[in-house]
Amino acid sequence: MTRPIAIDLFAGAGGMSLGFEQAGFDVAAAVEIDPVHAAVHEFNFPTCATIPVSIENLSGEDIRERADLGSRNVDVVFGGAPCQGFSLIGQRALDDPRNGLVRQFVRIVVELKADYFVFENVKGLTVGKQKSFLNEIIEEFSRNGYDVLENWKVLNASDYGVPQDRNRLFLIGCRNGLTLPEYPEPITRGINRHIDHGDLPNCPTCEEALGDLPDAEGFSQLNDVDCLRGVEFGTSSPYAKELRCLSNDGWHFGYPRVWDPELLTSSLRTNHTEISRRRFRETEPGTVEPISRFFKLAPDGISNTLRAGTDSARGAFTSPRPIHYKYPRCVTVREMARLHGFPDWFRFHATKWHGARQIGNAVPPPLARAVASKIVEVIGHAPCRSSKTLELGEETLLQMDLTEAARYWGVPNPIGKRNKKSGARKRTQLEIEAGLSVDATT
Repeated sequence: MTRPIAIDLFAGAGGMSLGFEQAGFDVAAAVEIDPVHAAVHEFNFPTCATIPVSIENLSGEDIRERADLGSRNVDVVFGGAPCQGFSLIGQRALDDPRNGLVRQFVRIVVELKADYFVFENVKGLTVGKQKSFLNEIIEEFSRNGYDVLENWKVLNASDYGVPQDRNRLFLIGCRNGLTLPEYPEPITRGINRHIDHGDLPNCPTCEEALGDLPDAEGFSQLNDVDCLRGVEFGTSSPYAKELRCLSNDGWHFGYPRVWDPELLTSSLRTNHTEISRRRFRETEPGTVEPISRFFKLAPDGISNTLRAGTDSARGAFTSPRPIHYKYPRCVTVREMARLHGFPDWFRFHATKWHGARQIGNAVPPPLARAVASKIVEVIGHAPCRSSKTLELGEETLLQMDLTEAARYWGVPNPIGKRNKKSGARKRTQLEIEAGLSVDATT
């Protein structure tokens, strides 16, 4: 059976790509300007055409050609274009060059003649001055022949089975004459458990998400490498079993990957000082450690919002990973992935900095899957489980630094030049388009 076609713009490591694949789409192409992110996307989605260039330099026809789509219909384009969102005096925000990537998103949707689009962004776009910018985006789609689902919504990942308090705005639209989908209803009681959701189960807790993972600090090898074979996993909760793909249910309607479930990945250790460890031990679960300002997870609670950190123009700062509820340390990248709804077969860059920002920038796959499933419904596609399996990519794709990744893709090194006097520099197109600090407004 032919699966509907999806295109991912501003793809990052592939949180939305995975969610849409799990809902029954074939993600034919993913555009991602950051060569390190693009390499990780290629590792996890080996049959997807990863396009490591700026969206500004692409046309809809370019994407069709690189994805070998021919004249096939594009069912949906999705992605989260970074934007400033603030209007200038006497000027529409959408005319501000800083928000040009939003206009580029609309352009690609129109050029591909996509039946549907999903525009994802931060909650901050819905309040204050930025709300007028949101209305301009809706008007831009309307002028280009697209209906937009009225009463747009901000969805919290914890309402969709993710143990994390994370709000994201979703704009959903379709070409004039097609049927608009609805927003997905919650499937779990999340951060707002006091709201009446009928008989829904509570979303998974931090302990249910992390409890079966071995403690990375029990293995000296993880000081130097991010993965280790032969470790012993504990008893998995239903949530953890799904992410370990220990049954067919874990794959949903995506393609099963050939992987080693005995391999612990993305678990490079962090060497904290004993003073920090003492402070971490003394911090009550569910509160913030006062010196570091790190949030300590509660075993029976959910995580705070996992963020990506700032770009290299502002010091290449990775937002703090929360403190583990059981161990006096920050969580590993794999533990972040569990809190974000990524399955264990999904790999990230071998370094903590790149790996953490790839997760922090991503839409949780279960949330993306919930949205994508509503589009599958209105398309009229009946998804089924795939018998086709995919080999993951070469592990060297997970280990490249920015220079090596740029060389691999045959693109210029995107690091901007620093002002020698001030030590500062303008953000590069990569940093703007990759949205490295976009989560600052969530």
